[in-house]
Amino acid sequence: MQPSIAHLFSLDGRRALVTGASSGLGRHFALTLAAAGAEVAVAARRSEPLRSLVEEIEAAGGHAKAFTLDVTHRDDVCRCLDEIGPLDILVNNAGVSDSQNLLAYDDEGWDRILDTNLKGAWIVAQETARQMVQGGRGGSLINVTSILASRVAGAVSPYVAAKAGLAQLTRAMALELARHGIRVNSLAPGYVMTELNEEFLCSEAGEKLRARIPSRRFNLPADLDGALLLLASDAGKAMSGAEIVVDGGHLCSSL
Repeated sequence: MQPSIAHLFSLDGRRALVTGASSGLGRHFALTLAAAGAEVAVAARRSEPLRSLVEEIEAAGGHAKAFTLDVTHRDDVCRCLDEIGPLDILVNNAGVSDSQNLLAYDDEGWDRILDTNLKGAWIVAQETARQMVQGGRGGSLINVTSILASRVAGAVSPYVAAKAGLAQLTRAMALELARHGIRVNSLAPGYVMTELNEEFLCSEAGEKLRARIPSRRFNLPADLDGALLLLASDAGKAMSGAEIVVDGGHLCSSL
């Protein structure tokens, strides 16, 4: 790669926040941003995994700090953002899921998923954008959605509702924040093999799912690196309101 092109993807001198960074994709996203030169704030409800993540980033020559954060509480979000300081990049990744028949969900189960995956993402994005506008600086907000924002699966009705809402919210925020130099895009992964779902994806049911993906493979976290860096860096400076799908062609599969 020519140096001039590689420079477009550099995050040197930029500060990023990754929510839901204690495990899975959030943890990987933090490592990727740090490797590209960003100073990374990693945040999640569980603090112990964050400490080991910070140690790993720093051992590789990067810079990171850990923050305990519950995205469903605005006061907690504002406190966290004040402690972190001015941001250039947000990866809005915190999320929860569950698997139940539609008729089995109660209000508590619905609220738990919508409060984290949609309301929590809204609070973090809104307060980050407010901070960016007040500081007179632009930035990049990346909402992590899912291919289930576009297609549906059984037993995850609150999850698909939340992700579809976040996809549309991304476009609404992009429209209103463009005048402030703030880009808002979404990253929509397909099924990604992580420590959280490896047992299921390697099961007989997982093999049936894999057979329906045109590429016949599940993504690995590293498969999302290119899309993440494009949205976070100057390489994507003209992109806002866009959705990048990384799913091995799953959304193209026939019904």
